[in-house]
Amino acid sequence: MAWVAAIVLFAEAVGIALVNWFMGIVVDRQEMSLAGLDTGMMSVSSKVAGLAFGLYFAFCGFVALRVALRDRAPAGLGRIVLISAAVVHGLLGAFTVGLVGWGAFAFMMVVFGLIVLIFMAYDRESGTDASDAVPGKGDGPGSTVTPTAPTAS
Repeated sequence: MAWVAAIVLFAEAVGIALVNWFMGIVVDRQEMSLAGLDTGMMSVSSKVAGLAFGLYFAFCGFVALRVALRDRAPAGLGRIVLISAAVVHGLLGAFTVGLVGWGAFAFMMVVFGLIVLIFMAYDRESGTDASDAVPGKGDGPGSTVTPTAPTAS
């Protein structure tokens, strides 16, 4: 599943960069102003935004690929980046319903689900329990409690 998320995020990185680059070219060739803004500046800002978002989604794809290769949950910066990507996809999904349509919403929710599934599937090692991490609690490898025979009252 992390493999699929990585592939989708890499494809999305390329797609978002190309769409923004194309929009920058269109704005530059039309030579139309929006509320007096410079068309050259709008063109450059669209291209820069596409590059920035493309690199961001590519980094998210790299983190998902690293999760798939290591078969462990993301930690530190990787965890923060994937959480932010999930939030971005949730917000973009909400905006795309009205602006683009239900198909774009479905795509955003699929990517959102893949990112959330990374956290759900790789959260714990198999066979461990949350109480195993606390000494004195549970009966796992971290437990210091020895079993005793029940006493009669």
